[in-house]
Amino acid sequence: MAHFADTPLAETRAAYLALVRQRRLYGGLMLAIFLLLLAAGFGIANDRNAGGFLPGLPHIFDFPADVVAEAWQKRANLPGHLRDALPALIETINIAALATLSGAAGAIVLSLLSTAGLAPWPRLIPLFRRMMDLMRAVPELVIALVLIFVLGGGPVPAAIAIGFHTVGALGKLFSEVNENADTKPLEGLASAGATWSQRMMLGLLPQVAPNWFSYALLRFEINIRASAILGFVGAGGIGYELRNAISFGQGRFDEAAAVFILLFLTIVLFDQLSSVLRHRLTHGARKETRP
Repeated sequence: MAHFADTPLAETRAAYLALVRQRRLYGGLMLAIFLLLLAAGFGIANDRNAGGFLPGLPHIFDFPADVVAEAWQKRANLPGHLRDALPALIETINIAALATLSGAAGAIVLSLLSTAGLAPWPRLIPLFRRMMDLMRAVPELVIALVLIFVLGGGPVPAAIAIGFHTVGALGKLFSEVNENADTKPLEGLASAGATWSQRMMLGLLPQVAPNWFSYALLRFEINIRASAILGFVGAGGIGYELRNAISFGQGRFDEAAAVFILLFLTIVLFDQLSSVLRHRLTHGARKETRP
């Protein structure tokens, strides 16, 4: 009897060990393929890179060192440069704020139209989801370059480009929040004869508003960085001032250092503020939902 009892156990263990060996083999093969592709991609990129990556690697800190040295030498001019860069910084923050507000508004609409159980037209859910996928897939830089060609340089192309991308990014996050909402209040409102907009406003919004606002704050941080980057292609803001200071080379590195410092402090400030607000919103919402 013991022999018959041990036989299935031994077979199960052997099968399990065979599966483990097979998984390790597949994992090793995937790792080897990944390393080969990485090495091949690095070789192609290094061949196409002007001067090569490896020969230039020892000089990677030369430019930051020159900027720091000149900024320290002209440190008395830094307060004036910081003051001069403030209007461009305010413009960058305005671009990010406008893009976040407009993008969040569009994301709310698309998220409601693409969430199963909430959408008024369920058959169109795949269409709205593909729209958000498209908005996320196109980088802000590409949209900004096209708009700058059409509209000219300035903050308007940057705000439109970032807002367009924000709709897709926040729409995806908002729809995931909507899927986790309790549908019982919506069903109760529907039984009372409430319209779709009334159900969304009274039954859904109180549940998801804290998470929506939390994600919007996080996106605002990202949009500040994006608006600064788009300034390098002529979209205005502090990125444009940084590009001008860097392009002139030595002699104006102190201005570039001032812009770097101002941008760094701004990003850190908004990062900390949004983190505190998100923490209060999410934890406060959890406390209110407790019985």
